Amino acid sequence: MAKPKRLDPSMSPRAMYGAELRFQREKAGLSQDELGAPLFVSGSFIGQLETSQRRMRPEYAVKIDEILKTDGFFMRNLEAGRKSRYPEHYADAAEYEALAREIREFAPVLIPGLLQTPAYAEAIFRAYNPVAPQEAIDKLLSARLDRANLLDHPTQPLFWAVLDESVLRRSVGGRAAMAEQLRHIAALIRRNRIIIQVLPFREGAHAAMGGSIKLMTFNDAPPMAYVQAAETGRLLDDPPLVARMTLTYDLLGAAALSPDASLALIETAAEEYEHGQQARSDGRDLA
Repeated sequence: MAKPKRLDPSMSPRAMYGAELRFQREKAGLSQDELGAPLFVSGSFIGQLETSQRRMRPEYAVKIDEILKTDGFFMRNLEAGRKSRYPEHYADAAEYEALAREIREFAPVLIPGLLQTPAYAEAIFRAYNPVAPQEAIDKLLSARLDRANLLDHPTQPLFWAVLDESVLRRSVGGRAAMAEQLRHIAALIRRNRIIIQVLPFREGAHAAMGGSIKLMTFNDAPPMAYVQAAETGRLLDDPPLVARMTLTYDLLGAAALSPDASLALIETAAEEYEHGQQARSDGRDLA
């Protein structure tokens, strides 16, 4: 009989949930691979659930209760297993993002979260929540900036984004904040850490008029796509849908400026913000 384990009272509810999963799996005499097989996931995926790197999905909780004969424990306590510092509509996407080998993103309105500077991000959160207490904004800002630590690694994950030109032209947080934000992106490009293309206004209609797209690929799991609208989002893993989103992204990349031309446009826009003048890519001043 397995010995009862001691729970560390300093552990978060989610960490305790993962620790219980490991305890029950070992009690049943199963390896991570053996538990993962009937769930159609890898052993490393189970390991990530046990160390709370991934959020438990309801369909997995039901199946795990059945396999480990845990009398509904994992489904009853699913909320603990899904607890996250991120807004609910984005929590799964943020945590999969941290595990991705490659991230490709189309941004039609905002600088992607992984690239945002503090001033830019705070301006967005304040616009979304104009009457929120500063502590709430600070909490959101901390989570957003922590995500950017992914890019501290010199090569992984590969990050490639296509930005609509409107992302450069909308002054979020004021001219100084925009200049800082665009200089930050340019610096990451010049360090060969990220790939950025800009989709210019002159291209007119394009393949992703419906909104943003985030594509993620992994070493041990099928690719996923995430699409987002205001206060809502959908994580997609259906292969035909992911394939369609991938084609859409490829079409955007084909229509966008080259990486070198995009960098030149980003640095020109930063200069224009610094000097109080903003111009379009066709050379005409914007009012």
